[in-house]
Amino acid sequence: MKQYVIGAFMATTLFTEQPGFIESAAAREDRLSDTPTAIQSVTPEDIERMVDRRVEEILKQGAIPGVNSGTAAPPQPLNVRGGKSLQEISPQKKYGSTMQGSGQLIYARPFVSSPKAIVGGYMDIEYFNRANQGHSYFDQHRLVPFIYGDISDRVKFAAEIEFEHGTNDIKVEFASIDYLIQEPINLRAGILLLPLGKFNLLHDAPLRDLTERPLVAQRIIPSTLHQPGIGTYGTFYPSTLSKLDYEVYFISGFTNAFGGNGNPNNNSNITTSNGIRSARTDNTGFDNNDGKAVVGRLAFSPLLGVEIGGSGFFGSYDPKSKRPLAIWALDWTFQRGPFEFIGESAWAYIRDNHLGADGTPNGQPRRMHGYYVQLNYHFLPEWLSNLAPTFFKQEVSTFTAVARWEQMNLGQDLNSNTEAGKLGEWDRLTLGLNFRPTEDTVFKTDFQYTPIGRSGNQRIHDSAFVASWATYF
Repeated sequence: MKQYVIGAFMATTLFTEQPGFIESAAAREDRLSDTPTAIQSVTPEDIERMVDRRVEEILKQGAIPGVNSGTAAPPQPLNVRGGKSLQEISPQKKYGSTMQGSGQLIYARPFVSSPKAIVGGYMDIEYFNRANQGHSYFDQHRLVPFIYGDISDRVKFAAEIEFEHGTNDIKVEFASIDYLIQEPINLRAGILLLPLGKFNLLHDAPLRDLTERPLVAQRIIPSTLHQPGIGTYGTFYPSTLSKLDYEVYFISGFTNAFGGNGNPNNNSNITTSNGIRSARTDNTGFDNNDGKAVVGRLAFSPLLGVEIGGSGFFGSYDPKSKRPLAIWALDWTFQRGPFEFIGESAWAYIRDNHLGADGTPNGQPRRMHGYYVQLNYHFLPEWLSNLAPTFFKQEVSTFTAVARWEQMNLGQDLNSNTEAGKLGEWDRLTLGLNFRPTEDTVFKTDFQYTPIGRSGNQRIHDSAFVASWATYF
């Protein structure tokens, strides 16, 4: 190996126009560089010292003359002092790190030399003043950073980390790896936002025209509903005007209802008070049974501005995988000019939820249903744009007037004349007005009227003023 090193560097240095060796002992090396015949008198110690110095110069330059330039290639990697090969530390290597020592290994990551991640997100702040539910209050409800990674032309990464109520609740809302094959079929794995209804997929505060999420999206399809799993998604185009979207995933399912994480009493926590919400868990490493669930959504858009979606979920929720939970949902979107009509309806069936683990009745519901319908009208008076054109820009700014009616019954199979049956019933009307200086930022004011609702375990009649600010960043 030493002979190979000596030969290579003598050839590329002494017999080409490359810069020669530099040595502090000027007398001897000046003689060697000035008189070619002096090469005959070079001692082995001279050659070794000159080779070592030249190797150090080349490592600093990051290239080997005649090797990394593409004109020649050594048959084997050159081993230099430190035990690393020149190929290992060449800047042509993907990660390009020449750093030594374990303390600097934290930088041995691909994104250090080739950044690919994009960070964004959204935040909101809310104000609530309810007539029959305690004091008014402000709440910095959500701060949600997004991370998107464009790994390659086929591999994509996306994640969302949610900080709720300051630091009260921190969780990974979704984190998925996509492998793109073709538009009709692609693969996805990770912590997935379940395509159960459309609202669960489009729940961000800056997207919504009202502050609070619909009741059905709080209790029957408890957004943001996410579970670990794997599956596929894609888009087809049946005609030049229409398209068909689908998503199908295999997931862990609702694993916190019986004997769940933090629910050790082996009794169902799917109730008329809280619906299905408590049956989910943020612990992605926990599953109370061996049964897996399946969830999917099919959405058809016959023409621009119209979409109808159907979705479903099916999986066991008990430790023995004997009790299935099924949810069906229908969603719709109709847009025409400044008008928009949207909504969602969901049904749930929880087999044997009225029985405890030992088979004794527990008074819990087996059937639930809820829906909302919402009408939006977008407008921007021209006189406002003329009065303050920098604040009210015709191209990007808009007001939206909103009316939403919603109903929910979390105990359909219970007697509505009983206290348990009454607690599951909700009616609510919400009227709102919001302003978007740009599409990504919204200021909302809402008035809620709830003729039938509940607070804790009491049925109430309520009204509320709600306001919020939300923006993407």
